[in-house]
Amino acid sequence: MNDTPSTPDGLNRRAFLTSVTGFGWAASIGTGGLGLGLGLGRPAQAAQPHPGRLKQAVCRGVFRGLKLDLDGECREAAAAGAVGMDLVGPDAFPTLKKYGLMPTMVGGGSGIKSGINDRSNHGSIDPRMREAIKATAAFGAPNVIVMAGDRKGLTDEEGLDNSVLFLNQIKGLAEDLGVTLCLELLNSKVNHPGYMADRTAWGVELCKRVNSPRVKLLYDIYHMQIMEGDIIRTVRDNIQWIGHFHTAGNPGRHEFDHTQELNYPPICKAIADLGFQGYLAHEYTPTRDPLGTLRAMLKLCEV
Repeated sequence: MNDTPSTPDGLNRRAFLTSVTGFGWAASIGTGGLGLGLGLGRPAQAAQPHPGRLKQAVCRGVFRGLKLDLDGECREAAAAGAVGMDLVGPDAFPTLKKYGLMPTMVGGGSGIKSGINDRSNHGSIDPRMREAIKATAAFGAPNVIVMAGDRKGLTDEEGLDNSVLFLNQIKGLAEDLGVTLCLELLNSKVNHPGYMADRTAWGVELCKRVNSPRVKLLYDIYHMQIMEGDIIRTVRDNIQWIGHFHTAGNPGRHEFDHTQELNYPPICKAIADLGFQGYLAHEYTPTRDPLGTLRAMLKLCEV
């Protein structure tokens, strides 16, 4: 999957992550697949959570192939049983509220390429992240995303020290307002060459050094399958440091089916068995009917 899809205001995902008010991903390509069960004329309805022990959310990319605006995506997410939407900014909050959805991961002002591992970025990221934390807390939402940034000549230890410095300066606000800062782990092998937080161990060490209940990891299963594999064991060993999950199949970052190497039912069962209370958000790109696919993915993760 291309990790730089367009957004309604012309931003790509990297640009969105530096903007508190970005809307995240848009469905901007033509409708594909069978188009079964679209239900595009349904009126607003509050989300009815999908059964199971995990709280499942979506990223806007799961609707790729449908010409839906944010309102339409929220309507379909709620109808399918998702309880929230990731990678949104405060401008999207009223629409999510209309459908009973939670903004489960809010943009925090750091970027994939330019993140908190570089001290020269701290001055610009800090006020945006504080704004995001306050807006997230005011809505009663749980999480703000944090990106480490590319290495750009920095050693992993230098980047770690700089990231700890930044988070130590901002963690007090997150703690006071009850918002969790989630640093996302991404692969540097396929999608994001140079990204520093590309291993679980680096992220865990960061969390240990910051030592805050409000600083955790966004563990992206797709990305860590590419970098490390051994997903279930890694999650079990590090669940105390994980605040949020993203899903997608591998290879290709599509829906998880017989063509993909990740087996999500046992992964989700392992997460649920650990008593995880956060959210698991789907971030795949569908290759078939998006709405039918979404319902199938929610069902596979119902444990």
